[in-house]
Order: sequence, then C-alpha cells, then structure tokens
Amino acid sequence: MKDHGVRIRVAYFKPNLVTSDAALDSYRANRLTVVRELPYATKQADQGNRLDLALLLNGIPVATAELKNPLTGQTVEDAKKQYREERDPSELIFRQRVIANFAVDPLLVFVATQLKGKNTRFLPSNTGSEGPGQPGGAGNPVPTEPGKHATSYLWERIWHPDNWLDLLERFIHTHESKGPSGRSTRSTIVPRYHQWDVVRKLTAHAAKHGAGHNYLIMASAGSGKSNTIGWLAHRLTDLHTPTDPGQLDPQARAAGLQPGEPVFDKIIIITDRRNLDSQLTETVGSFEKVQGLLIDINEKQCSKSAQLAQALSQESGKIIPVTLQTLPALLDYLKRRPTELLGGRFAIIVDEAHSSQSGDAATAVRTALRDLGLDTDDEDAGAVELSVDERLKRKAEDRSQAGNLSYFAFTATPKAKTLEAFGTVVGGKYQPFHTYSMRQAIEEGFILDPLRNYTTYKTFYRLVNENPDDREVPDAKAKSLLARFAVTHPSTVHQQAQVIVEHFVAHTRGRLGGRAKAMVVTDSRKSAVAMTRAIRDHLDATGYAAKYPDIGVLVAFSGNLQYEGEETNEPKEYDGLSELQLPKAFAYTRADDVATRSGGRGQREYRILVVAEKYQTGFDQPLLTTMYVNKSLKGIAAVQTLSRLNRIQERKTQEDLVVLDFVNDGEKIQDSFRPYYELAEAMPTDPNLLYLAQDKVLAPPILLQYEMREFAAAYLRAEQQAGGSQAKWQKLHADLYVHLAPAVNRFTDLLHSDDEDAVDTADAFRSDLKDYVRKYGFLAQIVPYRDIELEMLHLYGKHLLNVLPRRADGGVDIGEVDLSYLRVENTGDHDLSLNAEGAVTLPGFGDGTGGAQEPEKSLLSELVAQFNERFGTEFTEDDVAKPFQQALDDPELQLAAVANRSEDEFQGKFVEVFQNKMIDNYATQVDLGNRYFSKSDPSFKETLNRQLSRAAWRMIRRQQGLDGVA
Repeated sequence: MKDHGVRIRVAYFKPNLVTSDAALDSYRANRLTVVRELPYATKQADQGNRLDLALLLNGIPVATAELKNPLTGQTVEDAKKQYREERDPSELIFRQRVIANFAVDPLLVFVATQLKGKNTRFLPSNTGSEGPGQPGGAGNPVPTEPGKHATSYLWERIWHPDNWLDLLERFIHTHESKGPSGRSTRSTIVPRYHQWDVVRKLTAHAAKHGAGHNYLIMASAGSGKSNTIGWLAHRLTDLHTPTDPGQLDPQARAAGLQPGEPVFDKIIIITDRRNLDSQLTETVGSFEKVQGLLIDINEKQCSKSAQLAQALSQESGKIIPVTLQTLPALLDYLKRRPTELLGGRFAIIVDEAHSSQSGDAATAVRTALRDLGLDTDDEDAGAVELSVDERLKRKAEDRSQAGNLSYFAFTATPKAKTLEAFGTVVGGKYQPFHTYSMRQAIEEGFILDPLRNYTTYKTFYRLVNENPDDREVPDAKAKSLLARFAVTHPSTVHQQAQVIVEHFVAHTRGRLGGRAKAMVVTDSRKSAVAMTRAIRDHLDATGYAAKYPDIGVLVAFSGNLQYEGEETNEPKEYDGLSELQLPKAFAYTRADDVATRSGGRGQREYRILVVAEKYQTGFDQPLLTTMYVNKSLKGIAAVQTLSRLNRIQERKTQEDLVVLDFVNDGEKIQDSFRPYYELAEAMPTDPNLLYLAQDKVLAPPILLQYEMREFAAAYLRAEQQAGGSQAKWQKLHADLYVHLAPAVNRFTDLLHSDDEDAVDTADAFRSDLKDYVRKYGFLAQIVPYRDIELEMLHLYGKHLLNVLPRRADGGVDIGEVDLSYLRVENTGDHDLSLNAEGAVTLPGFGDGTGGAQEPEKSLLSELVAQFNERFGTEFTEDDVAKPFQQALDDPELQLAAVANRSEDEFQGKFVEVFQNKMIDNYATQVDLGNRYFSKSDPSFKETLNRQLSRAAWRMIRRQQGLDGVA
C-alpha cells in the first residue's frame, strides 16, 4: 500500500529462486506471532470476548482459532458453535482482516473463511483417516508417537512459518460468483488439506527429479479438482530445481538437469470437451496474480492450432489450456506453415485421464512436444532422406515416454490402462501418486452417496411366438431382439412412465423447496423419445400437467431421428430450445424467483430430463435428486451416470437422493463402484503379451513381410508429400489401397470358403489383429520396444482393419412375436452403500482374445420359453423338466455327448435315453406321456426330441468345456 507517497510492504514472500543468502534478508524479517486470549471486540456489547489464538503477520491478524479439549467436556463442535453464536461477524477482525477461522480439538480441524452467524460454513481441514494422499475416510490417523495429537499437523505443518507464508502467497484466493438473483458475491478460498498436500508433493517431486515423469491423481468428485489444477498450474510456472546440487536426483543430474533452473517452460492443460475447456480456463485464470500468465486459446479469434503455435513461439504466457484435439491438429498446421517454436520442457495437466490419453491422441501430443523441437522431421528431410526403417524407428520412439514431458493426470475413475500409463509402481502394482477417495468425499460431506437409497424394479413379461414354424436364429442376437421388443413395447414404456410420474409427484417434486429435479436414463434415442412422450401423456391424463405446471419435461439426444414415420430432433421435442439452451433452461426454477422477490420472469420450468447417451458425464446440476434408470449400466459408465446425483446443494441432504432402477441388479451396481470407493490399482502388463499377439496375427497365411514394408514406405512417403494438407492426403489414399489389396484378397478367400475351418481362421485373424493394434497403441507408451517390426505391423494392421470385408449378416428375423403379459413390480428398497474394503485390483490385458465363434443356434420357441422363465416367475415349471434332467444325468448320454461332435449324431442316443425316462415317469406325467406316445400326433414327439436333444448336447459339452464353450 501507499501512504503519503511512501510504498509500504506489509509482508515479504520467499523468492522463487534463491541465488544467495542475502536474497532471504527481507523474507526473514517477517514477524509471525501467535497471541493467546486476544481481546478483539470494538463494540461495547462484545467487550471482554477473547479468541483462544490469533495468528499475526507483521502485526496484522490473518487467522484465528478456538481450541477445545474433550477431556473438559468440549469438542470441535463447541468451537464451531462458539464462532456461530458468540462471534459478531461485523467485527473488524472478522470482516476485513482474518482469512481463516479454525475450530480445533485433539482429533479434528475445521475452518471457516467467513463468519455468517448461524449460517457459517465450516469445511474439514483434516488429512484423511489414513493420512494425506492415502485411501481412506474422513478424520485423521491415530498418532503413534507419544505426546502427539491427531491434529498436531496443524501447527507442525500448516502453521509452520515457511508453509504458512507460502499458503498465504500462493493458495489463498478470492472468488467472485453470481447467485440465482444475478448478484455477485465474493468469498475467500482456503485449500483443503488434500489440495494443499497434493500440489506440494507434486511440485517437490518435479523440482527434485525434473521433467519426464508421470503422476496420476485419483481425485473423487467433490475433491475440488478444478481449483487443485489451478493451484498446480500456477505453481509449476515458477518452479525451479534446488540450488543445492545435492538435493537433485542423481539420474536427473546425470541427464543434464542443472541446479536453480526452471523445471518447465510451458504448462499445457488438456481437457477432452469444449465446455470443460472454457470452465477450466475461467477457473485457472481466476488464480492469476501476474497478468498475461495464462493464454486463452479461443476458436472465435482464429484456428486453435494457429493460436497454439503462436503461444509456443513466444516467451510470455506460460499456461495454455487446450482440448485434446488441438495438439494433433498442431502437427498438420506446422507442416503447412512452418513456425519457429520454442523448445523446452512441458508440464501436461490432463483434466480427465482416460483411454483417450493412452492411444494415438497421446502419441500425437508426444510427437508435437518431445525433444526440444517440433519440426525435426523437416530438418532431417532437408539434410538427407530418411530410410523406411529410420522413419519407423522415429514413429516407435514417438510413442514412448519423452524426457521433456511430465504428465499430471487427474481422474476419479481410472481404468487399468490409465493406471499403467500414468500411475506409480507400489509393491509391484500400479497405484495413483495421490488419492482423495470417494469414501472420504462422502464422509466429509462434499458429495452425497447415490447408492444409499436404491429401489429396484423388475418388469415381468410373457412373449408369444406367433410364427407358424420353428426357425433357427443366432441365440444371442435373437435374445437381444426379443428383449428390445419387450422393453420398447408401448405397454412397457407407459407402465414405466406411470411409475416415474407418480414417484416424482409424491417424492421428488416438493424437495429442495420445490427445486428438485430428476433425470431419466434410457438406452437409445428412440427409447428417449418414447419415454418423453409417455411421461407427458401420463401428466396430461392424470391432470398433473395442469395442476403442477412446473413439471416440464425435456429430452436430450444427438442428431435427427426417424420416429413413427416422422423425423424429429431435440428442438422439436422440447419447445424449440437449442442444444446450447438446454442446460440453462433445465437449471431454472421458479422457486428462486420467489426467493429473490423478482416477481418471476415468465419462463417455462423443467423438472424432468430424459437422456440418451448425453449428460451422463460432465454434467453438473446440483438440483438433481432423483434418477430413473432404464438402461443397463456397468463399470465406469455406472459410476459416472449415477454420480450425476452426488453434487451437494443448499437444502439438499442424503435423504433427498433416490434411484429407481428398472434394469440393473443392485449387487452388480455395487461391484461397479467398489474400485473407486477407496483405491483402484492394476497389475503391470507382461511386455511379452505384445509378441504373443504378433505371433497370432502372423500365423495365418494372410500377411507378408515385404507387402507390409512396401505399404509402410508408401504411407510414410505420402505423409511427407501431404505436408499436413488433408486434401492432399485424401488424394494420396489410392496409392495405399494398392498395397493392402493382396492381403484383403487372401483374407476374403478364407472368409468365403466352403471350409468352415478356413472361415474360422479369417474371423480369428480379424479379432487377433484388432487385439494387436489395441495393445501396441497402449503398451508402446510404457515399454520402450523400439522394434520397427512391431511398429510396421501396427501401421499396416490399423489400416488393413478398415478395409477387411465381413460376412453378410443379413440381420435376424424373429418373425411374429407379441407381448401377452406385462407387470412392472417393485422388487425392493436397498441401501447399496459400500463398506471400507481397501484397494481393488482392476482387470487388465489378458494374454489373448480368441477368434470369433459361431453363434449358438436355438429354436425360437426355446428362446421365448427361456425369456418367459427369466421374466415370468408366476409361471410353473414345464412338466418335461424332470425326465429331461434324469436324461442329462445318465452316464451313457454324457459319454455320447463327448464322443459325438455334432448334434445330429448325438440325437439317436438322446432319444433312446429320454424315451426310457418318459416311461419311468409316466405315472406322474400322465398328460405329457399320453401326448408324447400318441400315434395320432407324431410331430409333437419329434419336435420335443429334436429341441431337447440339441439343448442336452450343448449343456453337457458346456460342462465338459468342449468346443470352446465355457
């Protein structure tokens, strides 16, 4: 500040680079003091009030603390109550001085940045039950050292003079936001312990070891990930290596890392969606203390590639947020318009690490930024033409970890591939570098548990086969078609819509002061439209639409859709709103108009959103309290979809959340959440799996080495000639197809052969080639193969897969089927909340895929019967079950099933055994026996024998593990 023209420095912070001891003189002159029993009141009514502790910096109070001791009958809750009820927020010390008020006892720490009387919000500032960065729950570890409290870290670490000054300088942040009324509010943000801890640990490791390392941060929803990324990005901009050479990692020092130099030249933040890119840019930008540090890559100005190239060619502007698609496009831009780019070391912060960062897109990023320069191909080409082997070797090297790139990857739901690509090996397994678990987020109250109140429904069907004949159809495909026929039948949709509407009116509509909203998750665009119209029809038919005009219904799906003979899309289905308008329209509530006395703005209110493959990830609407699931969910998709409910909001409590699931089994949903509740880990993949996969691909008589080499030479030549121009690249494609044609012809001959073994070979080849391409794209980033034969096979195989023909499927015709019975029934209310079980190891790559198998055939009448058995428990078991089971148990029949490789050869023995069992059970199965042995209707006996013989042959061979049937 200035006073009478004199600049007064009220604090000195540590320089980023300390080149001499004298550089710390002003910093050491800071006076950090603690005052006990501080009288603070300026108002007469508060005279005599004292604060247990006040922390001052050069005489200015910056924090207060109330300390409680359970042994004297008071806990941290009493400290919170004292701040809320006995401390006047309008007092100068609280209003314009301190930035943190700590409530402390020997077990827990909470902090409030602003006192608001009874509305004061305290956030936990605890390390986690297992310590900082470790999987666990809320709280702090029990101390093992004598004389230590569980909260000793507060004064030993957070209030340590160096750490406290660093926190004041780099982490304390004033945030400005707009509420529902449009009024701006300012609030102070103090990092939670795990945020402060992860930034410090990441930067400490990077400073000591330099660039070239990967870090995976498993940060649950509710972790404050965007703020953590903001703090990390800004800290990395001025991070230097230690000036003491002895503090540098010996390997980094041997690789040329010098004491006291910047660790990174640019910090690139990668997101995979445009809306997240803009949100994150705004968050990171709000942390900016030095103007011009962040460069906003905005497509409204010019192409993002051009802006990125400019940003990488200038010294200023160190933080560059981009989408994942921008960096690969940069390569093409540079080939068209060579630009002098500054080389250096790059920190790449990945906002949501998943499989897109472990394939070709990640390779493009490495190619663009590795080895201090971006135009090495052009330089090499200008000097001497590289051979095919040298170019393939260069491509293989581009896939591997680059010494000048460090990845800081954040995700709440890492896959095994993500753990292997970015994780840290601990005890022989890949684990995150730092963890803030879902369990801790729930226990600390930063998210809610979507599994606590989970209601399952089951839809019971009976289908009728109205075909005059029994037709053979592929088992799996027919079952899928029958299931889809049942679940999309208008009767099914309308019954489910009725359940949804009645539940919403009775349970959801009045919650959150009339603000609560619901999402309906469907499995297809047609299902979404059908469900939306069925919900609206039920609202109209019951009079709810007129009685409750706030229950508007929106639907979200992509593109145009043919539905009941007409073309429709999102705007047609919801009052002409565009895709960009939907989130804002859905967020609006009339209750906010009333609360702010705005008189209402005459907007339509929408409380139910029906979705199909949209808004199931990356959509944050805190007013969502209810989800109706009409889609099969598993794995990460289940976690991401159901987690739309877990955002906290004023008035929103755990009791408000409910899931109604028409499709999924509760235990399987639990299994999907389990790896991400505390800690996900993965076993390392055996590098030799890639060579095994290569052997499988090369075994059939399809690929020839010299043809692959000719293709690689043509491809690399075309790539160079195109020079980044997509138009030129398209024209050069014709030359590439010529080199693929011989392998395509050999594959086609096998595929269309009359020899079933040859057909199986072709199908297995396609499957194995796809498996190899997938494995190489991932493993080559982790294992430095540097094998041009592997790279050549990947390049050739990836393009060959695009042109290999397929057998004509022709679809499956299930003929005439109708729905004769339907009932939607509540099968129970469940608490699916998880318990602490520790780390869960995710499945990784297997050691083979196996070829495609001939789909098992069944008669349609059998499939309908199976379907009724699965979904219609009110029907009795068929009378044939007892003699059939006795036949299956017959040792001679089991030997016949093993000895005969075809169903037809087996049928004679089956009929002999089954007929004897029918005679044995004749007394108890009179009606069936009369029909079976009747000479007036021999077709009944023949049909039953044929169907049951096929079923018996398959079941016995399954049990024996024959013919690849598990």
